[in-house]
Amino acid sequence: MTPAPIAVALDASDLETAARWAALVTPHVSTVKVGLELYMRYGPDVIASVRGASGVRVFLDLKLHDIPNTVAGAAKAVARLRPSILTVHAAGGPAMIRAAVESAPHTQIAAVTVLTSLTEADLERIGIAGPADDAVRRLAALSVEAGATALVCSPNEVASVRAEVGDGITLITPGVRPTGADTQDQKRVATPEQALADGADLLVIGRPITGSPDPGAAAAAIAASLRRAS
Repeated sequence: MTPAPIAVALDASDLETAARWAALVTPHVSTVKVGLELYMRYGPDVIASVRGASGVRVFLDLKLHDIPNTVAGAAKAVARLRPSILTVHAAGGPAMIRAAVESAPHTQIAAVTVLTSLTEADLERIGIAGPADDAVRRLAALSVEAGATALVCSPNEVASVRAEVGDGITLITPGVRPTGADTQDQKRVATPEQALADGADLLVIGRPITGSPDPGAAAAAIAASLRRAS
């Protein structure tokens, strides 16, 4: 059975828990995601630990955002760990995105457009011309032009981003919550079935799976619901 297009966010406070979650969900999902907290705490060792013997795809979500030379060095440093996906912030601009792409040629560079925790009011306060959908589409087009082959956007914008960039770009959507799940700090959300129907390629799901008493069963249930909907 083909694993579901889900990246499970391993937002654990310790390496053992993250590795256990990864082992439980790997039969059901295509990807596991290592975020900033886990990487800052354990460094490169975390990649080998969560990849395990299965060789599951690892999504390294560091959201690099600095001057192009610094991002080039950082991307080159983590490329040796062979992550399948590495994130940078689209707001860093085209030269920075291009630097990451050129420095990690065997890793898919995903540009993060607008964080799913931001509201329209937040965008206005930090000086990004909205509405959010317009800002996301502008950043998406800029990122693809700079060489990014994946984009991170909320489920609310995925349909318009797909229309903007076409079919050749991988669209990754955080803010995915199964029906009835707590949205927590995510502001722009959708169900897994809706996000895929709108054009997403990879769904980032964390707490609805890892916060479950049985993360493997939770991952399997969501994977099954996606198969039924397809």
